[in-house]
Amino acid sequence: MAFARPLLRRPLSGQLLGRRGVCAGAMAPPRRFVLELPDCTLAHFALGADDPGDVDAPDPRLAALLGPPERSYSLCVPVTPDAGCGARVRAARLHQRLLHQLRRGPFQRCQLLRLLCYCPGGQAGAQQGFLLRDPLDGPDTRQALLELLGACQEAPRPHLGEFEADPRGQLWQRLWEVQDGRRLQVACAQVVPAPEPPLHPVVPDLPSSVVFPDREAARAVLEECTSFIPEARAVLDLVDQCPKQVQKGKFQVVAIEGLDATGKTTVTQSVADSLKAVLLKSPPSCIGQWRKIFDDEPTIIRRAFYSLGNYIVASEIAKESAKSPVIVDRYWHSTATYAIATEVSGGLQHLPPAHHPVYQWPEDLLKPDLILLLTVSPEERLQRLQGRGMEKTREEAELEANSVFRQKVEMSYQRMENPGCRVVDASPCREKVLQTVLSLIQNSFNEL
Repeated sequence: MAFARPLLRRPLSGQLLGRRGVCAGAMAPPRRFVLELPDCTLAHFALGADDPGDVDAPDPRLAALLGPPERSYSLCVPVTPDAGCGARVRAARLHQRLLHQLRRGPFQRCQLLRLLCYCPGGQAGAQQGFLLRDPLDGPDTRQALLELLGACQEAPRPHLGEFEADPRGQLWQRLWEVQDGRRLQVACAQVVPAPEPPLHPVVPDLPSSVVFPDREAARAVLEECTSFIPEARAVLDLVDQCPKQVQKGKFQVVAIEGLDATGKTTVTQSVADSLKAVLLKSPPSCIGQWRKIFDDEPTIIRRAFYSLGNYIVASEIAKESAKSPVIVDRYWHSTATYAIATEVSGGLQHLPPAHHPVYQWPEDLLKPDLILLLTVSPEERLQRLQGRGMEKTREEAELEANSVFRQKVEMSYQRMENPGCRVVDASPCREKVLQTVLSLIQNSFNEL
């Protein structure tokens, strides 16, 4: 690959500073960035074409993260606010492919942080990306990034930014493209601090990317995947065999939720035996054989798979609840809570607030009469996990390693509405937990 000239490795010159207005103007429309730090706090910044708003003082973390002596790069996958389902799927697959590539070769010595690019004002269309911090400021890292950029020939093509400091210590971002084997600088702008928005920037995108409000929204995602995931067509065929807007029968339906190793499997089986109820699981066995395939896909595809599994389960619930009580091992709440906790970076304070529409049950999905959430202390859950000796899913491993992620899942469970969860302490002995659960079910039955 031929390049017109190497990237500058010295501070920005006074000549370039004199052209500041021209460079900054090339960045329209203005964008902002949010960077997730290792301690799960978020740092917001904007480019010079943007209005920094009500920021009293520069964020000292920006100079430490973006300035010398190390070298930082941004890599974002573009997606427009009005992007269709196909464009979102392609962007998510490219983001995952870049993640795998940024963990190999010369990038292994670099610090890799999660970066989002977004428009101010609460608009949809946040762009997923990365901040790469090279401790050695090595030319091989820069060259590898340019080759990575040049290898992306199909849309969407990632945006590569490079951060530099001028002689006055002000930070700038240069934006690069590779066209016909030539590297072109397409923009530059000053990095300025930005206020934190009222809602996390990814929240407006949740209904179109991971917390699907209805069956058709999830179905559209898997439809885009049939050309590269043959099993997606099989899932869609099973979904299409299920009636829409199914109704619950005359018997009670209880969904039991909980993190892994809270005793959920044992409790659901015991409750089903005690009530002579049918035990169902989500995802259902008819698609459970493909779970590993979809677990390895980007979040938008993985969540569409689990969402459609809920609609298949709903069809089974409708049929079985006409004849006997039904116990469901996980349902829509699991699908939504894990999706929210995964997509919303930062700590608990960045989750959508209570009563936000994202916590509402889909109108076209059969509702259970009661949802129970089993909880245990983090220490006991970890002890139980270690004793299971089973292969962990990606999310199980994240729950075990990341206490903030676990807390976000738990908080999202507790904010679910219409219906909400009844929390059950699953720490006591199995018999006592079973008695508590059966008592709650009986009380709920009496209220119906």
